[in-house]
This record gives sequence, structure tokens and C-alpha cells, in this order.
Amino acid sequence: MKQIKFYILSMILLFPVLAINAQEKPTGSESAAQIAAAELMQELAKASQNPVADMNSVPFQFNWFTGGGLGDQTMSQTLIQPVLPLPLSKNWNIVSRTIIPVINAPAAEGDRSKGIGDIQEQIFFSNTKKHKIITGFGPVFSFPTSTNEAWATGQFATGPAFVALMITKKWVFGGVANQLWRFAGSDVTTPISLFFVQPFINYNMKRAWTIGTAPAITANWSAASGQEWTVPLGLLISKVTFIGKQPISLNIQYYHNVVRPDAAGANQIRMQVSFLFPRKA
Repeated sequence: MKQIKFYILSMILLFPVLAINAQEKPTGSESAAQIAAAELMQELAKASQNPVADMNSVPFQFNWFTGGGLGDQTMSQTLIQPVLPLPLSKNWNIVSRTIIPVINAPAAEGDRSKGIGDIQEQIFFSNTKKHKIITGFGPVFSFPTSTNEAWATGQFATGPAFVALMITKKWVFGGVANQLWRFAGSDVTTPISLFFVQPFINYNMKRAWTIGTAPAITANWSAASGQEWTVPLGLLISKVTFIGKQPISLNIQYYHNVVRPDAAGANQIRMQVSFLFPRKA
């Protein structure tokens, strides 16, 4: 029963996106202003799929996990992810991507563990010249900011990060990857050694609708044998629109973990709301 409610929730979350799109369908011939707005939304849709785009954005990502090792229980994770590109020179940007996790997980005896997890800071150096393949590279840092002992590491970690992607008329595809290793902090807890890679493939349709996939694949090298990898498979649908004059990107995604640690959830629903702040020409 809980599983059925979980899938019903996903459709409820998708409904506002469909409603917004329905309101935007033209009743007659489109004006020049409407055509220009549609073209702007198409460009914003592609930019929102570029991790190192020359555009400020503030995504709020909501994740729900259930099934598998969680059984009928649900774990939620909210990621606050402000992205700030800063010009270094005429041809280079430095892109700051901060990830602040807020976690609500099942605990013993029906209790819940709540709090902020370790905050990550990703820094990408990206060339702003127009190339067929867009790349960015730099360091990633993890800070021991957890407010809950249940998942606190007490460790500082760092490592390399890399992004590469290609944008065509209809497609945006590429990937983001990083590796974290402990370099300071607690030596009592298991040392951080985490690998993350997120490939993405997006097909952009009319009226700034997109269908694609962006699974977050992880490996915990400090875990027991057979418990290292989490590999999800699934799909996403997204839409760029306006609330007043504010452009936003809305998406909903579903993934099933075909490979996962025994204690992890088997199913994931992800919803993301991103406030977009394109630079004025």
C-alpha cells in the first residue's frame, strides 16, 4: 500500500507542471512577443541542463526513497544547490556549485533522524569560448557540517571534479564526475572515499519540454564488499516556464536502483524546482 501511495505522489507532483503547460497553449496565431518568449524558454531549458552554464541558478531538489532495505518506510533528502558563475577573464569562468543536504531518515523504534548533512562545494574552471564540447574541471570539497550524529563523518574530504557535455539543436548530453577522499578530521569513523558520476541525456521538445535521464551513480569504496555501488535507472520530464517575470525549471524523475547496498531504498522519486537568473545581454 505504501508503494502505491508513493507512485500516486509522483503523479500529484507532476500535475502542476502539466497545468502550467496547458495554460501556455496558444488559442490562435502567436504574436512576435510570444514567439520570442518561446525561444527564450527553449534556450533557458538547455542552459538549465548545463552544469557550468554562464547563468546563476538556485535549484531545490527533493528526493524520496522507499522499498528495498527501507521496506515500507520513506527517507527524504532535500538538496539546496545554488550555482554561481564568476568571470575570471574574457575566456574563463569559475563556477561555484554548493550542495546543502537536509535529511529526514527512519530511525530505531519508529523515530526519525533529521538534520543537515555534510555540505559539499564544487568549483569548476570552465572555458567560455564556444566549443563543440563544453568542459569544466576543478576541486570538490566536503565539510563536516552534519547536525545529526546518525550520519556525521566528522571529516574533511577533497578530490577532483570534472564535467563534459555537448549541446545540439535538440539534445544535451554529457556527465559530471568527482571523487572524494578524507584528508583531515575524525579518524574514528570510516574514512570518506566516495565516487560520484551523473551521466545525463536530454531531448528538448517544443515549448521547453524535455525528456531524458540523469541517474546519480555512486560508489562508496570504504563499504563492505558487494555494498559499494548504487546504480539507478529511470527517466525525467521537465519544463521551463515563467512565474510572473521569473523563469523557473520544473522537473520530476523516477529511478529504480538496479544495484544498491542492502540497506538502501530500491525506488527514488526526485522533484526539482530551479530558479533561473540569466545574465542580461
